[in-house]
Formats: sequence, C-alpha cells, structure tokens
Amino acid sequence: MRRTLGACVVALTAVGLGAPALAVADPLSCDDAWCTPGVTPGVVLGATCEDTGHYVFGTTSWGRLVFCGSPRRYEPRYFRSPQMSGVKEEHAVCQGLESRVAQAPDGLFLSCVSIDGTPRWVRGDA
Repeated sequence: MRRTLGACVVALTAVGLGAPALAVADPLSCDDAWCTPGVTPGVVLGATCEDTGHYVFGTTSWGRLVFCGSPRRYEPRYFRSPQMSGVKEEHAVCQGLESRVAQAPDGLFLSCVSIDGTPRWVRGDA
C-alpha cells in the first residue's frame, strides 16, 4: 500500500509539473484605478500616510480614489486623486493623458507631464 501511495504521489507531482501555467493578466494592460495592484482600501481623506513614492493610491469607504502626497514637503497625507490611468511604464509617452496619474509595475507613483514638448510618465513624487 505504501509503495502504491508513493507511486501515486510521484505520478501526480510529475503531471502537475508538466501542466501549463495559468494565464496571469499583464499588469501593463491596466488602464484605470480598479485594476491597479496595491491600492489601499478604507483610507480616510486627509489622514496622514507614510510613502509618497510607491503604492500611494487608496480608496475611501465611499469609493473615492486618493493618493499619498506631501505638499511643499509638509507631513504626507491623503488627497483626492486626479484621474488615474492604471499601470504605465516610467518615461513612456502619455499623449492625451496629461495631468493624469498612474502607477509603474513596481508601484512607483507616476504623473503625465510635458517634458520638452512630449508628454511622458515621470515620478509623481518629485
């Protein structure tokens, strides 16, 4: 019986290793706040927060999108967020999305601003 059970475990493990991996959504195809990873739920608008550079987005209990920012380098707190465009790559062109915010795949806070006449995703905490 032990030999049979051991053979079954080995066979099932081998089958599992040969099975195709489950498809995972490409984070770069995310174009709004609701598919962005790392958004903190239950944030209180105006409450203090920690990190103004990475994973800065949150939602209030009533669904408003907010971000952790530090105006004029005061203590960081949550503010209403501009319109969010999901997950984008830093330095990529963001034509037509000026004044919007996004998050890089590594959680970096991004803002779409014009640099030398070309709108690009740049660090939003700079």
